[in-house]
Amino acid sequence: MGQVVTTGAQLMCSFGTTPGNLTATNQQTVLIEGKPAATLSDTAPMVNITPFGMCTSLANPQVAAATAAALGVLTPQPCIPAPAGTWIPSQSTVLAGGTPCLTNDCKLMCSYAGSISIVNPGQVKASIN
Repeated sequence: MGQVVTTGAQLMCSFGTTPGNLTATNQQTVLIEGKPAATLSDTAPMVNITPFGMCTSLANPQVAAATAAALGVLTPQPCIPAPAGTWIPSQSTVLAGGTPCLTNDCKLMCSYAGSISIVNPGQVKASIN
């Protein structure tokens, strides 16, 4: 059973150093605790997903270049979200605005390796069985 994710949810990238936040923008009709429910389409960097502090993935070209310039010493760079597709659903069959709802057990793959997970769904009242 997953919890529906809303605006204000806290996210974490497996190569980031701090949590980011989610803002649901793909539908504004379905509200939970007064906040829009997120959908699988809420993946836009800097619009839906905020940065995760510093990136430590050598697959990120900025980190690789900074690390090479530091003679092989890992040199983290800003962790700007780089989603590879949409959220991977577990079993969401509930729709919001015609798109499946995002639940706290979904994952979003990053273009620079790793994945983005949901640490806190932003609400505690609505679950999907």
